[in-house]
Amino acid sequence: MEKKEARKGWEVAMELEATKTFWERVVPDKSQLVAAAWSMGALTVVFFIGCWLAGNPFEATQRIPSTFVKSMGWEGTNQWTIVWSVVFIAMFFEFMDATAGMGFGTAITPLLLVMGFDPKQIVPVVMIQQGVAGIIGTFLHKEYGNVEWSFKPMSETIKLWFYIAIPGILAVTLSVTAVYAIFKFAKVWINLYVCALLLGMGCISLYQGVSQRVRKYRPKMMIGFATLAGFNKGIGGGGYGPVVTIGGLLSGVPAKSMMAVTAISEGTVSTYSIIVWLAMLSGGVVIDYLLLPSMMIATILSAVVAPWATRAFPERIWQYVVPAYSLILAFYATYKAFPDIKKAFGI
Repeated sequence: MEKKEARKGWEVAMELEATKTFWERVVPDKSQLVAAAWSMGALTVVFFIGCWLAGNPFEATQRIPSTFVKSMGWEGTNQWTIVWSVVFIAMFFEFMDATAGMGFGTAITPLLLVMGFDPKQIVPVVMIQQGVAGIIGTFLHKEYGNVEWSFKPMSETIKLWFYIAIPGILAVTLSVTAVYAIFKFAKVWINLYVCALLLGMGCISLYQGVSQRVRKYRPKMMIGFATLAGFNKGIGGGGYGPVVTIGGLLSGVPAKSMMAVTAISEGTVSTYSIIVWLAMLSGGVVIDYLLLPSMMIATILSAVVAPWATRAFPERIWQYVVPAYSLILAFYATYKAFPDIKKAFGI
């Protein structure tokens, strides 16, 4: 008897697109609405936990005297509030991150730095937000028919998760501890490197989308991309999704399912990085969860709606949207970092 070939995990998205029209994909069924409701409930629980942590309940959680904190007169206190400007900014970037597989940490970190927040008020919170959003996204991408996860027999989507998550965990351990606990690297050079990386990968993947070249599936290519992405993640909370998502497209993975694989991989690496940050607290590192409630409010809606948008729009659109958004992020990050870059070069 001929052995049945194992499904790769992305056939479900292709079958859905082939058998249902755009308008049929737009309308979710009852089980998908229930899944969305449960997801919003779980995110709401994390929001309330964030409110508790923002009040500095532990010795290692303190109100860091950033420019924003000083402007609010909160230095030396446990005062906090919902920063609505951050909520709306985070809502947009989380939606784009969950639909295009990239952009939250890459875009929001430099913007929050410009707004006057300290890196230790940003990076740990971004890690928590991305960890929770990644786990929720993993569940919803499956429920909406963008991907299948199978351990027996093991699907290619699960194998990709291992190829990406394990090197990412090792790299994020190195970068978080090196930058925040051991060495003091100049942020400007990291920003410059991330911008150049995004620009190069965006151009390559956009060329692939325009040329409509079908790439051979080469999953082991993802080990290098995953290591690079994990290093970026530990440095500034961003630069992970663009490298992994575009790396997956260059490795021959269909766009919709690659976004789901990015969600589970980033959720895994971000969750692990939270553990690394908590471990560093014993060494005197201080964390400020001031922004966590604002981030979670933004996530409650955006992280649930985005996988639905991935399901609804055709695969071909995402082959253009992903690299185009990568290029936009590259120009945006360069613009935000340009004053520091000029200063570093003595211009």
